[in-house]
Amino acid sequence: MAGRRGGTERVLSKLKSSIENENYYEAHQMYRTLYFRYLGQKKYGELETMLFDGAVLLFSHDEVGSGTDLAKLYVDTLNQSEAGPEEIHFLRISKLYQLIPCDNVDKPVYLSTCLKWSNKDTGSSVGHPRLHQHIAYGLWQNKQYPESRQHFLQSCDGAGCAHMLVEFHQARGFNSELDLFIAQTVLQYLCLKKSLAAATALRVYTEEHPKIKGGPPYPHPLLNFLWFLLLSIQTSQSVSAYTVLCEKYKQFIDRDPQYLEYLDKIGQHFFGVPAPVKPRPGGMFSGLFDQLLNAMNEDSSDDETAGPSVSSGPSGSVRPSQPPKQPSKFEAEDLD
Repeated sequence: MAGRRGGTERVLSKLKSSIENENYYEAHQMYRTLYFRYLGQKKYGELETMLFDGAVLLFSHDEVGSGTDLAKLYVDTLNQSEAGPEEIHFLRISKLYQLIPCDNVDKPVYLSTCLKWSNKDTGSSVGHPRLHQHIAYGLWQNKQYPESRQHFLQSCDGAGCAHMLVEFHQARGFNSELDLFIAQTVLQYLCLKKSLAAATALRVYTEEHPKIKGGPPYPHPLLNFLWFLLLSIQTSQSVSAYTVLCEKYKQFIDRDPQYLEYLDKIGQHFFGVPAPVKPRPGGMFSGLFDQLLNAMNEDSSDDETAGPSVSSGPSGSVRPSQPPKQPSKFEAEDLD
């Protein structure tokens, strides 16, 4: 044991000397030697700190290959030690991910390994939401807005996503796309069954975007569609209400053909719409309304009577013509 400790101390001394002499190739080799020694001794805590600090040091001196290697060893250590998902690990992983250059072939491999590790004890197949949140903020900081949005979708941070989207639209979007930026995100959140994140994202986006003047109701019909859709989900409206809502706003939904897929999923998740048997051509709604009408036919007449009817309002908005059983006014607290 004394000999082993003495050998480790000699390697540490050599590592320190290599760093002082700016011999980073040799320093990298010393880090790898210590990795295997600490791993054998099960000194996981010391090893994790050493690898993280070493990777940051090597990246700071443009030793990208060596820094990336230590970053991967850091995640290997988390797996070897069976470390649970903890905030310190999320912070370190996201920091190292930011330091790996975008054109480095190991960057997606590193992230995939990290997300797989974070699945432990969460039941998630896509990675821990908190790790996705850290990655999203790092990408946002680097102005990688589309990539950031993808990770926000896998988190539960609808507010953070909305703030990012406001900046994204102002930096790179057209005025005519103001509603499209948030619409895609809200619908995708709903496809992932994250209705609270979707509602929060819509509320924060419309409150924070300087070109949206108040609401609801909003001056943009597509935003009103999202507002009514979220209200219908929150108040457990019938499939008939969902059908009429989609029909009334069809011309605005037509702006993005991909909305069909989203609305199919949302109808299945929240309104009992049957899954399509097979895709078929036919425009924006290709079989959506066939499915909705089939589901409506299966509803009892009592349920249909209780469901709200809607009529067209100014600027393509929709308003209930009769008060529903449950509150239909969409106030700020409904989205909290």
